[in-house]
Amino acid sequence: MATTRIIPMHHNKGKTIAQCLSARTDYAMNPEKTEGGKLISAYECDPDFASSQFQMAKKQYFDNTGRIQHSDVIAYQLRQSFKPGEVTPEEANQIGCELAARFTKGEHAYIVCTHIDRAHIHNHIIWNSTSLCCTRKFRNFWGSTEAIRRLSDMICMEHKLSVIENPQKHGKSYNKWLGDNAKLSNRELLKTAIDAALQKKPKDFDELLVILKKSGYTVTRRGKNLSFLHAGQKKNIRLSSLGDGYSEPELRAVIGGSKVHNPFVKKKYPKRSQRPTLIQEIESKLNSGKGYWYDQTMKVVKLKQMAKTLLYLEEKSFPDYAALSLASETADAKFYDLKQRIKSAETRMAEIQTLRTHIINYSKTREVYTQYRKAGYSKKFLAEHEGDIILHKAAKKAFDELGLKKLPTVKTLQEEFNTLLTDKKAAYAEYRKAQDEMRELAVHKANAAYLLGIEEEKAKERERQHEEK
Repeated sequence: MATTRIIPMHHNKGKTIAQCLSARTDYAMNPEKTEGGKLISAYECDPDFASSQFQMAKKQYFDNTGRIQHSDVIAYQLRQSFKPGEVTPEEANQIGCELAARFTKGEHAYIVCTHIDRAHIHNHIIWNSTSLCCTRKFRNFWGSTEAIRRLSDMICMEHKLSVIENPQKHGKSYNKWLGDNAKLSNRELLKTAIDAALQKKPKDFDELLVILKKSGYTVTRRGKNLSFLHAGQKKNIRLSSLGDGYSEPELRAVIGGSKVHNPFVKKKYPKRSQRPTLIQEIESKLNSGKGYWYDQTMKVVKLKQMAKTLLYLEEKSFPDYAALSLASETADAKFYDLKQRIKSAETRMAEIQTLRTHIINYSKTREVYTQYRKAGYSKKFLAEHEGDIILHKAAKKAFDELGLKKLPTVKTLQEEFNTLLTDKKAAYAEYRKAQDEMRELAVHKANAAYLLGIEEEKAKERERQHEEK
């Protein structure tokens, strides 16, 4: 498993904050990469409105603090990758959510998008630079890369997944990546060339040198020392430095038939036995079983969760599980109705803004287009007033597509826009409350089902029905 550094998302010149945020979130939430949006999770925001909600938080930050943001960072992104075949998309998304929750400490809204378009499943985690309380900003700190990597590794080990030990800043060198197939050193290449020359059965040592010269080596003799230099190499290699079996007397003996030559074979050095690293020790413990104290701790955590559920059920006075389930379904329906209400309002507001722009452009260019028509649609006139004419045609086309016989006034559109905006704000406040209620009921419903053994009973019933078929 690997994580990259924290990547700041900047506000690009010429674009609004909303446009910049949308561009980034749209890529992360690409349906083709996230199984139609099924592998998208969010915290304290709705994925469909994440960009607008992030922007709203920034406006609220200014209203609360009066501080002007000098930095152009509007959000942060983190990528998290997994070893192919080791994790399911659903589990990868869950791990991404755990990482985001623990790193941001629940103080920032975020989305987690799991991409499955590559051989390796990976997460795109985007969180708002503005905190949920809208009074503080996330500050990227020195050593954040190491901190996020350690946290990610810890979570992966909890899920019994592999991690990268001692990751290097710039990755492995090419030769290390090749492993046993790494390219040979210059001395090893010379040994290989000598072996090949001996295979040709030279009649004497001088003929051996001739064969080596033909293979690209320059041979130099200074006294008793014989050295070789191949094209592209910078330093001469002494024959005496090649080790056993490659000295001049030994090679002469091989050629004369009095000695058997052992060709060069690249050695494979076994890894030095050493005490397992801390990561290895922890991973080994996890793989062998989490242990007694872990099990006891999880029992305590589970008991606390169940106690909360019991208090909640007592407070709400649900007569039975069916009533709780009905309340959960009602909360779900209310949440999604509000979500659709907000989405419809935003869609209509966008239409109004576009229509208002067309009406203004139409009004401004009407006289020019009238003159253009009176000029018999002159090419010269078109060249002189092309911009205005294009705007006029675009506006007219938009009106025709909308089937407008009578254009509304800009004032009327603005009033409608303001009404929708007020309704959207009211709905959004209700939406947040409904979202919290839905989540709360879902948790307590799941805990109640666990306590009553309902899920187990359902599983047995499904198994029984399967056997009957």
